[in-house]
Amino acid sequence: MTRTITALYDTYEDAELAVRDLEAAGIRDEDISLVANNSGERYRKYVKEGNEAGTGAEAGATFGAVVGGTVGILAGVGMLAIPGVGPVVAAGWLAATAAGVVGGAAVGGAGGGLIGAMIGNGVPEEDANFYAEGVRRGGTLVTVRAEDHLAVTVEGILRQHDSVDLVGRRTAYQEAGWSRFDENAPIYDTDEVARERRAHESIRP
Repeated sequence: MTRTITALYDTYEDAELAVRDLEAAGIRDEDISLVANNSGERYRKYVKEGNEAGTGAEAGATFGAVVGGTVGILAGVGMLAIPGVGPVVAAGWLAATAAGVVGGAAVGGAGGGLIGAMIGNGVPEEDANFYAEGVRRGGTLVTVRAEDHLAVTVEGILRQHDSVDLVGRRTAYQEAGWSRFDENAPIYDTDEVARERRAHESIRP
């Protein structure tokens, strides 16, 4: 049986380390996905020239071609925009699904967006809302499809690289008035992302 295991990181660099360890542990590239908020294009340096798209079905098809023909998930990182989240750098199956690509072909619109892509692959709705909000606020999401016998290994790797505590961070969001991801909420700009990161750095153990 396959499980979907997800972790949120405050920086792309922490997520990148997790992805590299997943690959080293034998997790297939096609089972790993990364989506990072790219406000201010701060992660542009990780994207190869030409790995760019826009929004909607046409962009999804372009992005699907980018992530489908590379060796190593990090080599396929591309740029696009996800509704409700804003500009991201991303690669892998979840990113392609969120961009509106299924089986390498555009399916129109956003294919249910980031939340729809997660829920459709077994992530509980409450968690999917939190993860999407975490990316909107500047985070980086790593999502893995793992067989049961690999689940413990995957979970251990994702925890090793300073992943966000789901319960604690969600509680912080809720105490500030957040309830669920809103695709129509304003996109976070660079200054807001920086403030968000500083706020949570101050409460880390």
